[in-house]
Amino acid sequence: MTTAFVVNSGSSSIKWTLLDLVSGQSRGGIVERVTDHAEAMVGILAELGNEHPDVIGHRVVHGGAVFTAATLVTDEVEAAIERLSALAPLHNPANLAGIRAARAAFPGVPNVAVFDTAFHQTLAPEAYTYAIDADVAREHGIRRYGFHGTSYQYVSRVAAELLGRNDAKLIVFHLGNGASVAAIDSGRSVETSMGLTPLEGLVMGTRSGDLDAGVIFHLGRSGSTLDELDTLLNRRSGLLGLSGTGDMRDVQEAAAGGDEPARLALDVYHHRLRHYLGAYLALLGGADAIVFTAGVGENSPVTRAAALAGMQWLGIELDESLNATRSPEARVVSSVGSRVAVLVVPTNEELEIARQSAALI
Repeated sequence: MTTAFVVNSGSSSIKWTLLDLVSGQSRGGIVERVTDHAEAMVGILAELGNEHPDVIGHRVVHGGAVFTAATLVTDEVEAAIERLSALAPLHNPANLAGIRAARAAFPGVPNVAVFDTAFHQTLAPEAYTYAIDADVAREHGIRRYGFHGTSYQYVSRVAAELLGRNDAKLIVFHLGNGASVAAIDSGRSVETSMGLTPLEGLVMGTRSGDLDAGVIFHLGRSGSTLDELDTLLNRRSGLLGLSGTGDMRDVQEAAAGGDEPARLALDVYHHRLRHYLGAYLALLGGADAIVFTAGVGENSPVTRAAALAGMQWLGIELDESLNATRSPEARVVSSVGSRVAVLVVPTNEELEIARQSAALI
C-alpha cells in the first residue's frame, strides 16, 4: 500500500489530499465556502484524473458511542453515520456526501471513517457526564463526546515534539468555523468544550456555543419549532448572528472599520476563549503550553493576543513580533521569559486520517 486519498468534508469547506505514504509526497486542495457538498466533490474527483488510491480515508465528526476508533466503511456503517446526523447536523451529512461520492468513484477501494469523537474516549466519567436523570441519559446516549479529535491527536503530538517531552500539559484551541478547546495531559484528552453535539462550548462561525437551556424553552413556548431552534443555534448564531457574517476575517475587518456589532462579536468571542482558558488551567493544575491551531488559531495574531491579554501574572507572555509573524511551520510565539510556552501548530488532519486509515487496512 502506498497511496491514500483523504477527504475532509466539513461544514463550510472540503479539503482533499492525495498522499504517498512511502515518500511522503502529497498534493491536494481546498474548496471553501461550500454550499453544495455533492457538487464540490464531483469537481475534486475530476482533479484526481487517473490516480487510483489504495485506501480512502474520511473525516467523520460524530461516532456517538458506536464508533470509538477508525472503521472500515460498509453500507451498515454509512447508515449508522446517517443516524448520528441528528447529533452533528452541520457535519455528518457533509461527511457522508464525501464517503458516498468516493465509494461510487472507486469501487473496490477500501474506505475508512476516522471519527472526531474517538480521541476524547479518555475523558473521565466526571468530565463526560451531564447532571440529568441518569436513566434518561442512558436511554438516549446523552453524554459529552467531544469533537475535533483527529486534529487534537495530530497537534498534541507535534506540540510534544516541539517541547521535547511526552508528558506535557497542553491547552489546545482549535479555532476555525467550528471552534473548541481541549485540555490534554500526556497525549490524553482530559476535558473538552464540545459536548453531545458540536454546538456546546466556544462561540463559533454560525453556532452559539454555551447557552442557557432555558432560552430554548422560552423560544419554544413563544412559538418556535424544534427545527427552527436547530437552525437558529447551529446556522444563524455565533459570529454570524452577532455581526451578520460568520467569517472571522470579515468580522475583524468590519470591527477595525468601526462597526459596533462586529466589535461586540469579537468581544464575546474573546471573552469565551479566556473563560475556558482559566477553567482548563485549573483542571490541569497549570499548563506547559497553550496551543493555537486551525484557520483562525493559525492565522489570526489578533485572536491569539486577545485570548492571552493580561495573562502575564499566570506566566503566559506573548512575543508581539513572533506572534505577528506568519509561517506554515509549527512555532513558538511566546517570549523567552514566559513560563508557559505559546505555540502555533498548523493542524494536519489529512495526514492523521491517512495514517489511521493505512494502519487499519
